[in-house]
Amino acid sequence: MSVPVSTANRKFNTIPFDPELTPGARNAIKVCLRVQPGEKVTVITDEATKEIAASMVRELESVGAPYHAWVLEDLAPRPLGDLPREIVEDLETSQVSIFAVQAQANELRSRMQMTDVVNRRKIRHAHMVNVNRQIMLEGMRADFLKVDRISVKVVERVRRAKQVRAKTPAGTDLVADLNPNYRWVKTSGIISPDKWGNLPGGEVFTTPGEVNGTFVIDGVVGDWLCAKFGSLRENPLTIRVKGNRVVEAHSANHDLESDFWTYTHTDENSDRVGEFAIGTNIELKDVIGQILQDEKYPGVHIAFGNPYGAHTGAEWYSSTHIDVVGRKFDIWVDSEQIMRDGKFLLEA
Repeated sequence: MSVPVSTANRKFNTIPFDPELTPGARNAIKVCLRVQPGEKVTVITDEATKEIAASMVRELESVGAPYHAWVLEDLAPRPLGDLPREIVEDLETSQVSIFAVQAQANELRSRMQMTDVVNRRKIRHAHMVNVNRQIMLEGMRADFLKVDRISVKVVERVRRAKQVRAKTPAGTDLVADLNPNYRWVKTSGIISPDKWGNLPGGEVFTTPGEVNGTFVIDGVVGDWLCAKFGSLRENPLTIRVKGNRVVEAHSANHDLESDFWTYTHTDENSDRVGEFAIGTNIELKDVIGQILQDEKYPGVHIAFGNPYGAHTGAEWYSSTHIDVVGRKFDIWVDSEQIMRDGKFLLEA
């Protein structure tokens, strides 16, 4: 099938080809999204990430899928206040979409506008915020069928559970009481119309009933804070959660402490645990300081703010969402220990 070449698409044909990106890009298009000939695809990227987007466009062309490729800076100044109209209109006629950009402060609103269309239209959507070359060479080369198998085993257990407990040598001791009215969602990298997914994939998540305890964030924090602070191994952020709200945050890095506290007090639910998740990408070896990949690292991560209620069933809302990640978890689902020192005790 011949693929229409728009003015925007022609720009991608001039981007230098990096063959090392091909295996990860092929995984995204052919394994995770399972793009078929003739399916229309919307590709959204930015100047900083266009080489990665171009590697995926080459795979779309090899499949024979028509696409429109958009560079955000060509349409509107950053940070975006709203998702550009051209992209909204293009998404309305697509079966598949890819969002590969670097996060900027105060752009979450525009991303939520995009996922609103994705959810309504049931688009198979790959969300790749802050994807970089290292992620393409590591996490995006995972065997996602293997990741899916372990994800199925984990989600089968947590869907029957009343409580999950997580501990780490660094001092995390967290208990999540689960709400049976909230759904667990599996995003293992195999993306369906029912739930868009981050790539690289590998997690199961829900909105918790109530979380209490201490979380020592010696991995990474999310959104734009990730690029600013990177890996927190040397200067962790310790938070205390009571009644599902963050009530304390302490770090030797006072900028990190201040930025996190400000972020989690943007609106009335920004300090509320909206996501409780277990990373299941067993092919990741360590946290690298990039939230897109690190939240899939085996262990528990939680997020404050928006609970993705369209998928979990939670009925409250926040305009913000920030993930926090630790290392080397022990995890118990009710009385069964399913992880020790960051390794699953389940067969993959």
